Amino acid sequence: MLKSFVKFFTGGDRSEEKKPVPGAEGGIKDLENFVDYVVRALVDFPDDVRVTSEIGKDSNIIKIDCKKEDIGKIVGKRGKTIMAIRALVSGAAGRLQKKVSVEVND
Repeated sequence: MLKSFVKFFTGGDRSEEKKPVPGAEGGIKDLENFVDYVVRALVDFPDDVRVTSEIGKDSNIIKIDCKKEDIGKIVGKRGKTIMAIRALVSGAAGRLQKKVSVEVND
């Protein structure tokens, strides 16, 4: 799964660089799976993590639900961890020509 995300994020095949990616919903699902993988690796209670996505016309939101004790681990010191996750997701979503944001729910 991580290999497919890296291939997706780096572009893989350069011949398809300017073409829109077919099946963009599948790409959003891949981003959701990536966020789920990263967040579960960070927290103390990975079984309590739920990552969902809301797909809209203009923008998509990936929501992270977890125990309150784990929110600090996801956000990180001064918000650096969540900012890094958001940057990776935003960059990959740009390749899909979509806007995706990541939110941590209380």
